[in-house]
Amino acid sequence: MELSPIIQSPTGLFARNHNGLKWYEFPGLAAHPELAHGVFTRRGGVSGPGGGELSLAFNETDSPENVAANLGRAERALNLPPAAFVTQTHGAEILVVRPGDAYHPRVPEEARPGYDALLAPVPGVALLVKVADCQAVLLYDPESRALALVHSGWRGSGRNILGRTVAALAEIGARPARLKAAISPSLGPCCAEFVNHQTELPPEFKPFMVRENHFDFWAVSRGQLTGAGLKEENIETAGICSRCSPEFYSYRRGDIWPRFGFLAGVREDRP
Repeated sequence: MELSPIIQSPTGLFARNHNGLKWYEFPGLAAHPELAHGVFTRRGGVSGPGGGELSLAFNETDSPENVAANLGRAERALNLPPAAFVTQTHGAEILVVRPGDAYHPRVPEEARPGYDALLAPVPGVALLVKVADCQAVLLYDPESRALALVHSGWRGSGRNILGRTVAALAEIGARPARLKAAISPSLGPCCAEFVNHQTELPPEFKPFMVRENHFDFWAVSRGQLTGAGLKEENIETAGICSRCSPEFYSYRRGDIWPRFGFLAGVREDRP
């Protein structure tokens, strides 16, 4: 499989292209060749009124066949097996997935509800989180090769789902100080307006208000990760606001149903 050359984006991410798909990789994670990962843009699939859209979420406006086809395109681009994902509910529960589980939904009924983080203790599993303004956060331990992907919106942030996932990784031997983290394109401080923040957000988020009713959730997540034991230098932030960038779906910009995705997996054999 031939890929386009890696192109450094203005934000410092690596931009990749293959068969009409475009995705971004994080430089720090790319230093670990056994870890395949990519934040896919909305380009290169079969969804949308005229086709060409890569929506990775089952929804009321797209056929399951289209979504399954889009999933296959993304998986093949990264040379990964069919991915495990869930019906995200803005909670704080974690689903552990192992190679023998054979869990990789391809129709809506197969996706398990009630989880917002996925954890693979061993290689051989691909994980996917779908977002359209919320954060998708990857956590990886290069020594144990344990991997997690987290869906963290403002409700998940309020429940500190990132800290909970780091703790779950620590329970299986993935020390927080070793973890590498990457925060996907998501709602930036320019657009993260919460006019009802007094009732929606915990009081400890108040220092992250950058101007009236606007919050820096990238900084919130970095604070939660360092508070859980990660090193600041091991945390990468895409720094791309999903509402501002037309490359990504954004709920606040009117994309109610489609979702872009952060897909990752650890290969069983190191390259």
